[in-house]
Order: sequence, then C-alpha cells, then structure tokens
Amino acid sequence: MRPVRLDGVSLTQRTLVEVAHGAHVELDADALKAVARAAEFLAEQVSREEPIYGVSTGFGSNADKLLGGHPLRKADTDRSLHRELQNNLIVTHAVCVGDAFAPEVVRAMMCIRINTLLRGHSGIRVETLQAMATMLNAGIVPVVPQLGSVGASGDLAPLSHLAIVLLGGGEAFIDGERMPGHEALKRKGLSPVSLSYKEGLALNNGTAQMLACGSLALQRLDELLDTADIAAAMTIDAFAGRLGAFAEEVHALRPHPGQVHVAAHLRQLLEGSTLADIPYHLVPKFRAWSPSAWDDDASHALSFDIGWDWVAFSQRHGREKFYDRFRPFRGGKKHQPQDSYSLRCIPQVHGAVRDALAQAKRVFDVELNAVTDNPLVFPDAQARHVEEQVISAGHFHGMPLALAMSYVKAAIPVLASISERRLNKLVDPATNDGLPAFLIGNEDGTESGLMIVQYTAAAIVNDLASRAMPASVYSIPTSANAEDHVSMGANEARHVLAMVGDLGKVLGLELMTAAQALDLRRDMINAARSLADRADADGFAAKVQGGPLKDDGDRTRFLKEVDGLRAELSDADEYRPGRAVEAAHAAIRTRIEPMHRDRALDGDVAMAVRLVVENVVLDAVRAALSD
Repeated sequence: MRPVRLDGVSLTQRTLVEVAHGAHVELDADALKAVARAAEFLAEQVSREEPIYGVSTGFGSNADKLLGGHPLRKADTDRSLHRELQNNLIVTHAVCVGDAFAPEVVRAMMCIRINTLLRGHSGIRVETLQAMATMLNAGIVPVVPQLGSVGASGDLAPLSHLAIVLLGGGEAFIDGERMPGHEALKRKGLSPVSLSYKEGLALNNGTAQMLACGSLALQRLDELLDTADIAAAMTIDAFAGRLGAFAEEVHALRPHPGQVHVAAHLRQLLEGSTLADIPYHLVPKFRAWSPSAWDDDASHALSFDIGWDWVAFSQRHGREKFYDRFRPFRGGKKHQPQDSYSLRCIPQVHGAVRDALAQAKRVFDVELNAVTDNPLVFPDAQARHVEEQVISAGHFHGMPLALAMSYVKAAIPVLASISERRLNKLVDPATNDGLPAFLIGNEDGTESGLMIVQYTAAAIVNDLASRAMPASVYSIPTSANAEDHVSMGANEARHVLAMVGDLGKVLGLELMTAAQALDLRRDMINAARSLADRADADGFAAKVQGGPLKDDGDRTRFLKEVDGLRAELSDADEYRPGRAVEAAHAAIRTRIEPMHRDRALDGDVAMAVRLVVENVVLDAVRAALSD
C-alpha cells in the first residue's frame, strides 16, 4: 500500500482504514512547522512562569494546584516537575482492563492521534510526533485493553496505553507476539521518548478510541448494507416476488435518500429475473416426493414432487374476469398483488439504516480532522494574557460521536431483524409460497433441513436488540466531579463495532437459506416446464388436484384448462434469477453445496459467515454489475 500523508486536515475514513490495515504514514512538512511553533510558544510561556492548565498546573480536579520550582520531597527521578507531570499523567492513566483491541483498531487510534496533533494546537514537539509515526510504521501495536474510557476527557485511559509504549512502558504486539513495551522498541531499533510540556496531555486527551472503533464499524456497515440488499434480492427471487414496490416512480413520492438508493439497488440486482413477477398460476407448490411422483429417471432423482389445485367452476362465481386473466390454478403463489412487509418494505427499512449510517459518516468526517485535546494552543493570536492563547475548552467531549453511534446502534438490530424475518418466511411452509417446510424434501419424516438455522438467527437478533440501549444516555461523573458529565462514547462505538460483526452473521445465514430456497424454486418451476414438454394434457393433469367434476363435460373443460397451463409452461424459457443474484448464488455454491438430504450444517454455517466477512458474495456481485 502507498503511504498515507497526514496533514491534520485531509484524513478520510477510507485512508484511515488503509492505515488500520497496514499502510504507512508520512507527516506533512508544512503541518510540522505549525507543530513546532506551538511547542516553542509553550516553552516560552513556561520560562515566563505563566500558569497554564496541564502545563504548570495539575489535571482535572488538581487544576488548582500550581507546580513549584522543585519537588517538596526527595524524588527518585531527575525530571523537572513539568516533565514529571506529563510522565505521571500517562503512567497513572493506563488502567484499562479486558481483552486487547484488535491491531487494526489500535493502528487507527494512532493514526487519528497523529493527524489531530498535526494541526499545531496541542503543544507537542515535532520529535515526539515523529517518534509516534515511526512506531506506527514499524508495526509496533500497543496493547490497549478495551474497557476504561468514559468518553470525556476524551479516551484518557486507552490513549495512555497507546502512549505508554512510546515511553518504554506497557506492552505491545509485534507480528502478533506480545512483549513489554521497552522490548518492542528495542527490537525495532527505537528509543523511549521523554515527554515535555503538555505532551502527555496531548497524547491521551482526545476521542481517538471511539473515533477508531466507530470509523471501522461504519466502513464495515457500509459493506454489510450492500450485502443485505443482495440477500434481500436473492430472497425476493426465491419467493418469485413482486417488483412494483421498488419502482422508481413509487419512491419519488417519498424521497428519503437511503430509501431511493435501496429501491434502485434492488432493481439493479434483480434486472433480468424471470422469477420475479412470474404469473401466479405458473408457480407450482411443493408436494412430498414419492416413488410414483415422476415418469422418467431424470425426474425420479428429484427430491420433491410438484402440484397445483384447480379452481372448480363452482368456485369462480363473481371472479370470472380474474380467471380470464389468470388461469384457474392455485400453486405456490397466492393471488395477491403485494408481498409481506419484510419483502415489500425493504427500501424503507434498509434505506432508513443507510440514512443513519450517512448521518454518522458526516459526524465522523468532521471529527477525523478536528483538534480534540485540551487546552488548545493559539500561539499566533493577538492577546493581552496567556489565557487568551492557551484556552481550556471541551473538544475532548465525545457526545457528537456518541449520539451518532447511538443512532447506528439502534439501526443494526432493525437490519438484522428484517433479515431474520425473511429467513423465517423461507423456511416456514405457511409463508414460503409453496416451498417445502424448512427447505428439505423430508419424504420419510426424518429431516429438519434448515429449521435450526432460523433459531440461530433469532438468537443473534435478540442479542443485538438487548445491546442496543444507548450508552450515551447514562453519564457517570468522574475526577471528583470536576468532569461531571461524560459521553460514554467509547462504549457506544465499541458496542457498535462488535454488533456490526454479529449483523454479518445474520446476513450470512439469510444468504445460505435464500440460496437453498432459490435452488428449490427454480428447480420446481423448471421441472414443471420439463414435464410440460413431454406430457399431454392427461399426463400433466396428474400434477393437478381437480374436482369435483360432475360429468364428462366438466372433465373436458378441466383438461382443456390443464392443457393451457401445460402449453404456457412448455413455451416458457428456463426461469432464472436476476443476473446479479445469479452471481451471488454462484459465489455461495462454490463454497456451500445444495442440501438434498440432512447433513451436518456446522461447516456450512461457518462458511456462510466467512462469505460475508471476506466479502466473497459482495465482490462477486460487484464484478457482475461492472461487466
């Protein structure tokens, strides 16, 4: 990967993800001039013995304590009190607990912190910033436990774990090997840094953890939203669903951006489908296979039988015009012009989640190039007093990110829930429009098919819903009430990152189930076509439940109508899904075989999840659409 140039003003979520996954960084020379100017200004003010928060005073509730000229008791270090203050800030604040963040999260945190410090309003020295960039490029990944930030003053504790390795303390990973921080530096030929004025505060006072977790979550959710549309489109084809609900003119009347986008995406994914909008009467319903179900060896190998119910003449009163348009047969599809909400309302639901994502992206784009520590240094401001050039404010407060994450956090279970509802419709014979129960033939009553796959999806959806409570609504004051309102944004973003991973599992299960249903739907309709090619009206009538027939005249009319159905199927081309759906289905089938009989499903389920994690299905569809 090419290096990413950091200048404090042009970092994007895309380039942040590149650094998170291994790209090196370069520091902009002009930005470093501003960094040097702020550091020189602070050193000058300290030499004048000006009281500056976090430089010549304590932190938080210790802000009223001014540093003296020398320690009041014998110290075990020869550092000045100003340097001791900064060192102590890092080593006493690195107190997080729990599992360590993944390397990509920590690399993103380091990149964010370097970028914001390049703005030149934090007082850090150029050499300290360059040491941090060198550590990042060397592949040293500090061990940052996940629990400990309340999201104001920024992510103090996790960022201290980040900075402590720079000082030769803490722990770090190199190529997955965990070791003491000083050893990691030594292994890469680096030396510990000794902090100067305000550098500890510059390193640990900001929103980098919540911003890193949230940015990686948003990038992944962006991909999962496209995957969710693909899963939904495959499910629509498996249902032989209706496309009118996705028409452009329909969504022009309620033009929420996400909704319009999803409707257009579904139209694109389903382009070329001859399963969607198929006439109701052509879709057979499942019947259990039996030894006498089929009339040739090739058909005898199928795992299903098919059939229709004929609408008798006595049942058509008042519906004659309808049966002039649609043949009088009830197969798998109900004669209704609309599908259930989990199909018909995909643009409204998926689109609303997209809009939540777009709002969060807007907030995060601002934060990526914001200065988030405290106090802020304005070395070139015209001022009478230093307080007008070193200003204490609240940019470390994570509430803008926390509320954006709360919105996304509520949206994730919604997307997972509608996916599970579609999956459930596919396996339930009462709702799957003529497919077999649990998508398996089960002629002997011994097979469960995909029954329990829906259980797993339901369990994940419930877990996601139970985790969707916003952390941002519950502030617990800290620092002896000096920090009396905090954002909890770090917890919010951490939750969202984990929840996005579980959302992908639900989508993987829907894709696996929809592929099985699509195979059955297509095979059942095309088996009907094949039979129609080789059978006459009497032969085809064996698949139609007729009657009661009062006389030979009724039977003649019955056979004539059966022959009309047979001829229409015989004349039809092979039924197929949309071109993009077909590409998705093919990608699934390279890793997961169709299920003709019960088999161990643990490997299939694990593979379905991998297909989503690795974007195998998404990449296949994108390639098909770009052809």
